[in-house]
Amino acid sequence: MGGGQAMTPEEQELVMGLAVGLGDGPTRTLDEVLAHFGESDGGALALRLLRDAMERQDADDVEMALIVHGAADASVEEFLEPLIELFPAEWHREHEDIVSMLGELHSPKTVPTLVLATRWVPEHLDFDENRALAVKAIWALGAIPSAEAREALEGLRDDENEVIRENAVKQLERRGEL
Repeated sequence: MGGGQAMTPEEQELVMGLAVGLGDGPTRTLDEVLAHFGESDGGALALRLLRDAMERQDADDVEMALIVHGAADASVEEFLEPLIELFPAEWHREHEDIVSMLGELHSPKTVPTLVLATRWVPEHLDFDENRALAVKAIWALGAIPSAEAREALEGLRDDENEVIRENAVKQLERRGEL
């Protein structure tokens, strides 16, 4: 689907229907969305939409791709590479969702991205004093059974930010590595 078009407002509305709105459930089924896009597999569609949105640096369509992924209950495994590539980009708003998705994998391959998430605050999250993104990343690091993850957490024990220090210590304690 190289160099695809942006999703139409109608397509975005269709996909948004998969997301659980405030107080009400989804208004669309995954089957309806798959039929529209001519795909039979939700994970495959989500990946196709994600790669296409990344190519066009389209923040809205990245969001749509992740909604489809969530609705399809697809595995995160094949999203590992694109998500790692997408995370450091400033042009989208999905940094927290990406960290959550990478956190599901418990993979040592995600450690460098998760560490970046503890050090870097994307512009759209600049207001967040609680450093929710960093905390999410630290919890994700805590769940990875590898030496890289342990070293990353040990490195965060001396961070200048108290929230980060405390969460790193909590995770090391939980792992029995303090």
